Amino acid sequence: MKKMYFRLLAGICTFAAFLLVWWQWGMIKLDQHRLSVLPEKPETADIITRIHNSKHLMVSAFKDHRRDGAIRVISIIKRQELQKLYCVLCVHAKASSRDNETLRQCVSSEAHVELHSDHFGFPYGTSDVLCTSPSSINATNVSISVDPNAIQSLKYLPIQNKEMKESFKYSFTVCISNLFGEFNNALQFVQTMEVYKLIGIQRVVIYNTSCGPEVEKVLKHYSKEGILEVVPWPIDKFLKPSPGWQPGLFPGDLHYYGQLTTLNECIYRNMYQSRYILLNDIDEIIMPYKHASLGDLMDTLQKQHPASGVFKIENHIFPKTQSDDSGRFSLPQWKKVPGLNILEHIYREPDRKNIVNPTKMIIDPRRVEQTSVHSMLKHSGPIINVPFDVCHIIHVRTPLQGFLPKDQLYEDKKLWEFEEKLIPNINRALHESGLLL
Repeated sequence: MKKMYFRLLAGICTFAAFLLVWWQWGMIKLDQHRLSVLPEKPETADIITRIHNSKHLMVSAFKDHRRDGAIRVISIIKRQELQKLYCVLCVHAKASSRDNETLRQCVSSEAHVELHSDHFGFPYGTSDVLCTSPSSINATNVSISVDPNAIQSLKYLPIQNKEMKESFKYSFTVCISNLFGEFNNALQFVQTMEVYKLIGIQRVVIYNTSCGPEVEKVLKHYSKEGILEVVPWPIDKFLKPSPGWQPGLFPGDLHYYGQLTTLNECIYRNMYQSRYILLNDIDEIIMPYKHASLGDLMDTLQKQHPASGVFKIENHIFPKTQSDDSGRFSLPQWKKVPGLNILEHIYREPDRKNIVNPTKMIIDPRRVEQTSVHSMLKHSGPIINVPFDVCHIIHVRTPLQGFLPKDQLYEDKKLWEFEEKLIPNINRALHESGLLL
């Protein structure tokens, strides 16, 4: 009889323990911060990933030490269809000291979405999805979801910038927002890259949707050399991107193939890699005119404005329709390479009355939260407009004042000052890219 009693008591205790475990598990599932422990690492997302069961996209994730360690997920949000979103933060840990199996512990909490104020009227816009849960401290991966319980079906982004650094691998990095439309302006690309090196650029990051065969060879050359990082940017696989910035003239889902998204992504990607970042296009060169290099320029500007981290540089047009008459740099071997020869275009358009020249920027990325194309959206410290005679942009392109004859343009031979080193460097790069025999 006693045996039966003890067996019954043991059974009741076992069942009670089971109910207690089941109840505790249910409470965890219902809590605002839901915990999941799953075998294996989460599936890692590509550079662009659709947020599950939504029309939104996530791009990359970074710890923002200026926001108390919040995780900032660079995203593309359909502005009129924004619903409540959740952050799913995960951390990896070994199951035991004797077991190499990796466990994933995941916690979900409501996200805070900051839509960038510049979207040029397109349906989709660059956004920051901020994850501020206490679990962000140790998280290694993050995903965004419309369902806080959908943990297993998600793709996860690695969290970058986990450590705040005060010394940097590069002094100057150029962020080039987009190549698209089978871009094949190979000669101008090579000439620009070689000028970059001579004025102090050590790193170039470029986002590539599509390019032509000759530019593809050039990209491979500079990537192998180590100065260039090419980030695949297949935005056209997810949305119908616009090739312009006016939706009435260039319809689409997103401004200029996602230019604003790539510029912001590039800032955070290089925040602890580079002392300064230049935000400009591939056909633009931010050129110091009173200093031998960008390093000398920024040393001077930073001493004059120690609290500043944003320096705006005026854009000036060098029309591709006007060429130097001497033919000094009309080299026969370059004629075989597709693209513009910027050394031939030495004439600069004058300022237009009552029209302010657009600007691009040199920035300290650690003082910037959000950027647009020509101005900052969120930053700290004053913005400095750098005088034209100190530094301005050489922008060889279609003229804006095409009606002006050559004698009403200004001669600007700044690029010719680099001739001794520049010409052999261009020839070497073209040869090593396979564009010259």
